[in-house]
Amino acid sequence: MILTLFSSIIIISTLLGLGRIVELISGTLFQGISGKIISGIFAISIIWTILAFFIPLNIYVEISTITIGLFFFFKDRLYLEFYQFTKKDTLLIIATSLIILFSGSYYPYILDHFGYYVPSIKWLSEYGLIKGISNLDLTLGQMSVWHIFQAGFSNFSDQFLRINVIILIVYVLYIVEKKSWIQLVFVPIMLLFSQSPSPDLPVIIFSLIILNEVLTGNNKTSLLFAFSIFVFTIKPTMIWLPIFSLLYSIVIVKSNFKNLILGCLVLILFFIKNIWTFGYPVFPVPIGDLGVYWKPNPQFLKISSQFAVQKTYDMQYSFEEIQKFSALDYAKNWLFLNGIKSKINILFILSLITFILFSIRKKNTVVYLIAISLVIKTILVLLFSAQYRFFIDVFFVVFFILFSHYFSRQKSIITFYIVSISVISFLSFPLFIGIHIPSYKMAQFMGNFEKKQIYEPSRYKYTAFNSFKVGNLKFNVSKNYPYNFGTPLPAITPYQIIDNTKAHIFPQLINKDKIKQGFIWKNINTQEKKEVNHIINNTTRPN
Repeated sequence: MILTLFSSIIIISTLLGLGRIVELISGTLFQGISGKIISGIFAISIIWTILAFFIPLNIYVEISTITIGLFFFFKDRLYLEFYQFTKKDTLLIIATSLIILFSGSYYPYILDHFGYYVPSIKWLSEYGLIKGISNLDLTLGQMSVWHIFQAGFSNFSDQFLRINVIILIVYVLYIVEKKSWIQLVFVPIMLLFSQSPSPDLPVIIFSLIILNEVLTGNNKTSLLFAFSIFVFTIKPTMIWLPIFSLLYSIVIVKSNFKNLILGCLVLILFFIKNIWTFGYPVFPVPIGDLGVYWKPNPQFLKISSQFAVQKTYDMQYSFEEIQKFSALDYAKNWLFLNGIKSKINILFILSLITFILFSIRKKNTVVYLIAISLVIKTILVLLFSAQYRFFIDVFFVVFFILFSHYFSRQKSIITFYIVSISVISFLSFPLFIGIHIPSYKMAQFMGNFEKKQIYEPSRYKYTAFNSFKVGNLKFNVSKNYPYNFGTPLPAITPYQIIDNTKAHIFPQLINKDKIKQGFIWKNINTQEKKEVNHIINNTTRPN
């Protein structure tokens, strides 16, 4: 907790300095401390994404960035801006920040932390963006811009990967600056994402900020659209936000095309990044085939697509069973899954219907546009993989619009403290949660509170691994564990190896002497298949 506090001070000061540079060049989306910080996040994320094509985001990149940011922070005396807060606001910021820091000190428990977040950050900090890395591990083809941002601060200033703690503190600064008190109610729920660099947290925060800016009359359409595209690059399931910003720019503000140029450039960079790592413009959809030679094997993508369909139904049906569903079965079985996910799905549909009816009754053009955007997003998610985590942001948006005038400062603060106590209790007693909510499977991965958290955040360490070679690829596989968050690179998960055998392929280096040049796949012969089966037999099969 104490170490994360020091990290927060360094990184927030750096981002303020970088945001000041952006302000001098192109202005900011909105004024204030949080406005500069968010401009700094946007700018450095784009710059690091470009750099990652050529170099690793190592300590030299980090130290250079921090030096520049802190130089402008002290040169322009940006620390004086914190004196704008009243005594009451300052006490609120300190109290909420301490709760955020404490919540972020617990063990990570989101499974993607071990299978996707940490491996992505390791690759980015050690090698940068790798061409065709999806051939080594399909999940790594995502390489979210948020993990690029985290990787750049992971060598020195944020070694515990608690960047989401820092973003939550920045969010509190925004809430207090803008007096948007209803957003304080959301912070306790977001504490559940503070232990990992989950992209779900920043996209929810940034989308709520953009919504608030639009609703309060911000008409800087160029920056609104560009920042909405930036949120989309962090997590493409946020497609509704750039759609909404585009509609707002055209229908309400009546902007011309030149105001969309910056956003289009960010989108092009996103497409190039995905083509480089995955082979197609948008992960994980194999649409927009440019014929690059490092794209994943079609059979492998088919297997992945089938798995995504099963995940829609929480793995409670086989792919063959799902294929036999009627149109009614598709909806009924999704709504009435066994466990808590059924309740979330039903609540999602009810929330969306309520919001649509509200927008009709409200007769407000902006609210209409939000409803249209959310419906488009819902249709796209339902078509590809209707997992509850892909539409969790909708709950925040609907609640924000419906109850924005209900929560005063006092109500919001009281609600914040009550819900925060509940969330911290939830994090502190996972065994109790597992017993009383057996369908919440994540409880078994949650660690207990430890006194050392007061000094440094808890994290798991895993070092046991085996090394193998197939063709020209030497790689490592974790021993008796399904993920590779602590395994030296290049590393492949047992899941990936098994899926490779199903497709009769295996990843290979493009240049056997240079990992940086990337990966392709090749068909394996009988001897190589025996070698791969030997590897599978010497590692633990995933449950």
